[in-house]
Amino acid sequence: MTQTTQMPDVYESKDYRRSRNAYRLECTFEYFVQLLAGGAFLATLLSSIGMSDKTIGIVSSLVSFAFLFQLFSIFVVQRIRNTKRFVVLFHSLGQLGFMLVYLIPFMPFAADFRQVLVVPCILVAYAGNYFVTSMLFKWGNSFVDPNKRASYSAGKEMISLASGIVISWTIGFMMDYFEAQNNLNGGFLFAAIAILIFSASDFVTLLLIKNEIKETPAKADIAPMREVFRNTLGNKNFLSVVILTIIWNVAFYTTLGFLGTYSIKELSFSVGIVQVISTAGIVARFFASNPFGRFSDKHSFAKGIELALLFASLAFVCIFCTTPSTRYLFIGYTVFQAICMAGLNSNMMNIVYSYVDERYFVQASAIKNCIGGLCGFAASFVAGELLDYVQANGNMIFGIHIYGQQLLALITTVLVVLALLYTHFVIGKQKVMKQ
Repeated sequence: MTQTTQMPDVYESKDYRRSRNAYRLECTFEYFVQLLAGGAFLATLLSSIGMSDKTIGIVSSLVSFAFLFQLFSIFVVQRIRNTKRFVVLFHSLGQLGFMLVYLIPFMPFAADFRQVLVVPCILVAYAGNYFVTSMLFKWGNSFVDPNKRASYSAGKEMISLASGIVISWTIGFMMDYFEAQNNLNGGFLFAAIAILIFSASDFVTLLLIKNEIKETPAKADIAPMREVFRNTLGNKNFLSVVILTIIWNVAFYTTLGFLGTYSIKELSFSVGIVQVISTAGIVARFFASNPFGRFSDKHSFAKGIELALLFASLAFVCIFCTTPSTRYLFIGYTVFQAICMAGLNSNMMNIVYSYVDERYFVQASAIKNCIGGLCGFAASFVAGELLDYVQANGNMIFGIHIYGQQLLALITTVLVVLALLYTHFVIGKQKVMKQ
């Protein structure tokens, strides 16, 4: 089934080219903020205010819980007349929220209250972003030829990755410098200023994207919620994508949030060295992005996801085998996981186009991400309890010495293989729409 909403040559117009370039840059500046909002950077900040490994892992996984805020977009997307104004407002507030997180160590509160305060700060930051994530994605991609979406996504990701190397190295070594001077708060202030600069740049690039102003919708033109749900949760092909999202999020967040402290504490890497290792992953993802994009455009988004999950399984096998004496395997994890994300991120977003009418794209993406995010956050809680249990038993389970993060990685590996098989035997057999 093929649906075309615009004539092909409109994509070569000046406004469309400018909008595509601006969206590329916007994704780059947003990526810079994301680098500082997670991983070793966030783990270092949370450790400095006295959080335990278990709590840090759960807080680091708040990103999955924050997908809940996408659910609200279901109820407003059809009533928004000025997409640009709506997206710019909430997205910019979310970006600035991350800066506030890095200012918490400077606040004149007791350590316990700072640990409590960081949770609503992170949630508010993600709320602003994720409330409009699906709208921004659809708005930005509306200027891209539907037959080139995967390649375009790969290209803008390559720009983000290449420039992200410089950013992660610079801030990583600045954090190490301030820590060596026994002034870690100086590093946090440096990071906060960097986020402010990136957020301002992100704001400017959003303004450069062509506006999408719609007529004020009449009540008759607004699809009732029963119609929205019939075309999303009532669509069995889309439901299979939701199930895949659940399996992947549970697998991913079972381990992800706990690796920041594992790399710094048990594996004894400094923040700067972690960024050097991350660079190996960024380079691998850079070179994998374009081939993944071409592969998905030629075959399907589902085939791209399938290939990405193969690399994810290799990544978590590496973590399962990583101990202080074999810590070099952390490099293998970083590289394989980066290659996985080169194929997974954009394909998991774009695959909604394959099975849901584009009129319901925002609602479908919000539903998928919300359900998957909640399941991922729940998984991080269970994983945190398991990590606590293993650590309380001297890193022993059933008489075998094993770090908690290794056990979590084993569980993740099994779930990733399950996701791969589900993609191949279920989603890969479904009829695809081209919109």
